[in-house]
Amino acid sequence: MSEKTIKLVIKRQKNDTGESYDERFELPYRPNMNVISALMEIRRNPQNESGEDTTAVAWEASCLEEVCGACSMIINGKPRQSCTALIDQLEQPIRLEPMHTFPVVRDLVVDRSRMFDSLKRVKAWVPIDGTYDLGPGPRMPEAKRQWAYELSKCMTCGVCLQACPNVNSKSEFIGPAALSQVRLFNAHPTGAMHKAERLETLMDSDGGLSNCGNSQNCVEACPKGIPLTTSIAALNRETTLQSFKNFFGTDHTA
Repeated sequence: MSEKTIKLVIKRQKNDTGESYDERFELPYRPNMNVISALMEIRRNPQNESGEDTTAVAWEASCLEEVCGACSMIINGKPRQSCTALIDQLEQPIRLEPMHTFPVVRDLVVDRSRMFDSLKRVKAWVPIDGTYDLGPGPRMPEAKRQWAYELSKCMTCGVCLQACPNVNSKSEFIGPAALSQVRLFNAHPTGAMHKAERLETLMDSDGGLSNCGNSQNCVEACPKGIPLTTSIAALNRETTLQSFKNFFGTDHTA
């Protein structure tokens, strides 16, 4: 009886300008392995399926608990976290690819600057006055706090941008992650200071809210189950109200 093995096909690329190619690996099976543990085994003994020495596969990970978002990749055609992708639940050969929405740095490592730049563009933070202790912040109503907490689960993994057909090299669309964060920080009593500015950024035709095609792939792919499409619908209403405020010259901070 032959020993049980794990077969992987990994799309590799030596650098950001190199040509991509597939490399096959076969590893000894162990119970309860995830994709990360399989990649660690390749790193420990970098030989391909033919027994030829090769370089260790480059990949990213940090928490291994689906919290940091660093280990995102395409696994058997679907973008997801590799730390929670269990080998026993995957069809073999397991195909691993980098998320093609982002530029490839090497192998499975991608540059997610596009997403982080979008968060900067919409000021996805709560402004503070200096770095000294200001004491407890303002309280939020419990009902608002509960749905805001759901939005705060975003770990900037980039899976929703990979799943979205409107986020690509030909589009400047900021994507569902940044949109949802606008709703989150606009709901915060202090974050609302920049509410009008954030909404006006979304009203920009160059990558703004109008570029969303409502495919709803993002909410299906999100590993945290964040109600992304609900946020997008709410922001459609908010930007409409903001456009009326701008037209009639009312106070933008109201």
